[in-house]
Amino acid sequence: MPEPADRQQRFEEFFAANREAVLGYLVRRTANRHDAADLLADTFLVAWRRLEDVPPGDQTRPWLYGVARRVLANHHRGEGRRHALADRLRQELTELDEAAGSPAENSPAAIAFRALPEQDRELLSLVAWEELDTAQIAITLGISRNAVRIRLHRARKRFAKLLTAPLDNRSLVTLRTVHPEGRASHEDA
Repeated sequence: MPEPADRQQRFEEFFAANREAVLGYLVRRTANRHDAADLLADTFLVAWRRLEDVPPGDQTRPWLYGVARRVLANHHRGEGRRHALADRLRQELTELDEAAGSPAENSPAAIAFRALPEQDRELLSLVAWEELDTAQIAITLGISRNAVRIRLHRARKRFAKLLTAPLDNRSLVTLRTVHPEGRASHEDA
């Protein structure tokens, strides 16, 4: 087995001599240059791992094209699987939406929830949908547990206020006060 310095030098030499040609090969066979760059890295990773198998001289480039061809085939198979999965998930979500109907979206709770500020919706969602406790929410949001408890208390109060407001006046319920300097606050009203 060659010395590590010799391996590195050999790799750098054939990388410099063949990088552009292999990149061109991949660019012509992919949807975009970003994919081609990723595939180029994968191709030369295989070459590094199998350095002893890389033929010398004029045979290096065709060997690299062969590796690139197999890497590209793997990429296309993966893309096909991703697209098939995305299509299947899209279909399943469409079926779920159709089965559920839209009454839940227009329920008083849903209307009140959508009227909350984004920060309150996120906090209440972490509790109700993700079933996180205050310690886990603190980690998720990067704040202290005490701040979570305070914000959660305020968000619940605002949500309750919206739920008890008459339906006709929900859009008129203000959840924010504006300070003299113009920044919004989520103070309890």
